[in-house]
Amino acid sequence: MAGTAGTPGTPRVLRAMNDRAALDLLLEHGPLSRTRIGKLTGLSKPTASQLLARLEAAGLVRVTGTSEGRPGPNAQLYAVNPAAAYAAGMDVTPHRIRAAVSDVTGRTVGEYELPTPGRRTGRPVVQQVTDALDGAVKAAGLARSEVHRLVIGTPGAFDPNTGRLRYASHLPGWHSPTLLDELAAALPMPVEYENDVNLAAIAEQRLGAARGHDDFVLLWNQEGLGAALVLGGRLHRGWTGGAGEVGFLPVPGAPLVRQVTKANSGGYQELAGSQAVPELARELGIPDVPSGPYTEAAATLVARAADHAGGDGTGAQRKLLQTYATRLATGLASLVSVLDPELVVLSGSALTAGGEVLRALVQAELEELAAARPRLVVGDVREHPVLRGALESALATTRDEVFDTSR
Repeated sequence: MAGTAGTPGTPRVLRAMNDRAALDLLLEHGPLSRTRIGKLTGLSKPTASQLLARLEAAGLVRVTGTSEGRPGPNAQLYAVNPAAAYAAGMDVTPHRIRAAVSDVTGRTVGEYELPTPGRRTGRPVVQQVTDALDGAVKAAGLARSEVHRLVIGTPGAFDPNTGRLRYASHLPGWHSPTLLDELAAALPMPVEYENDVNLAAIAEQRLGAARGHDDFVLLWNQEGLGAALVLGGRLHRGWTGGAGEVGFLPVPGAPLVRQVTKANSGGYQELAGSQAVPELARELGIPDVPSGPYTEAAATLVARAADHAGGDGTGAQRKLLQTYATRLATGLASLVSVLDPELVVLSGSALTAGGEVLRALVQAELEELAAARPRLVVGDVREHPVLRGALESALATTRDEVFDTSR
């Protein structure tokens, strides 16, 4: 392999480039023989042997077995050493913190959920974070010091200009101007903070429906209504981190909300957020509207309506789904008109519960309301997408650091 433009082609640099290429191939394909690695990288057998010996000595790869089924002696198979590094992620909501630890291959090795019942918890945020992390670390059979990096996902965003959390007044205890310094002092590893919907987009881009796409919007509807904007392959966060806070967007069909930061809501949230689904169901006379958290109620109602919408297309269930789709498309039309994305991913329980039925209705409505014609898809990462995105983000940086053999 050759050096990149502007990079001296020294033996050390070239070795590091080949090492990283081999490690990435092992992550992608799983255990490979020396011969196979040589063919995939274009390296000679002696060079591939030296590369693997070097990576094995550094603790980055290990022998996992031998190949079988071919004539002649079986070849040794090499794989990335899972214990080479660990990374952690967190998904924070007003009601709980879900934490997980992953080894460097991406396999989750420990998980923990800490209930945080609003202001009644009595525990400072720093203690909540450390308790959640320690729970996941203990479940993984590790020590806190073995975690290389932590990424924390929250509603809203920490303003890079002030260090304070914005757009999430419903997250108690997280608005102290000294919080980030306090967390940095309490945790032994580097910590990054990211908007929860942005992390869901990272999960879809690396593992799900947005793989191979550099320009897409992820529309999220769960505890809040938001969007993630990926432009040119990169997340667009905005000047204060608030890009994608579309719940505050004024839209037709909803009263104009003023002082939106105090209300922690806006027109699009009121029109199409999860809390609007049970209200709409009651208006339509749908029986057995679930009680309890509106996020769960919305997902249940949308799934039920989608199951019943495939018949003659009439009735309250069909009306619920059609009205909901129109409301979603109303705000989405503004987004796609400005951004003209290639793809829109529907994510969050109040959207994925509707599956292909809801997706098709939103697609049809959007084509009536906007000149842009992006393709709509339902997100593939259904299990804890925010947490999965946090782990993927932490792993990406961890691998860059740990796999750099040029140092």
